[in-house]
Amino acid sequence: MAVTPAPCSESTLTDRYQTTVPEPVRKALGLNKRDKICYTIQPDGQVVISRVDKTESDPILGQFLNFLARDLEKNPQHLQAISSDLVSRVQSLVAEVDLDLDAPLSDEDE
Repeated sequence: MAVTPAPCSESTLTDRYQTTVPEPVRKALGLNKRDKICYTIQPDGQVVISRVDKTESDPILGQFLNFLARDLEKNPQHLQAISSDLVSRVQSLVAEVDLDLDAPLSDEDE
């Protein structure tokens, strides 16, 4: 009995190594905008793509946040309020910035 190979979906890498996940793959994994995907390299060199569970946390980020919490507990004297001048400066730098994380990439970003 012959084994029928799974259908193949292709995408192209841009100059910045970005690609669009093909629609059949997005549907199969239940992917939505801003979802994360995981690439698992198998011992035989094949790569398996899967959807990252939204409840999964970043272990490095978690460790860093725990480090910060411990440091704040041990050294509360290191905490300093930021000045109103700095707050005003930051607000002035980003006042005209309009950002839509759901907007598609422009041609120069691909």
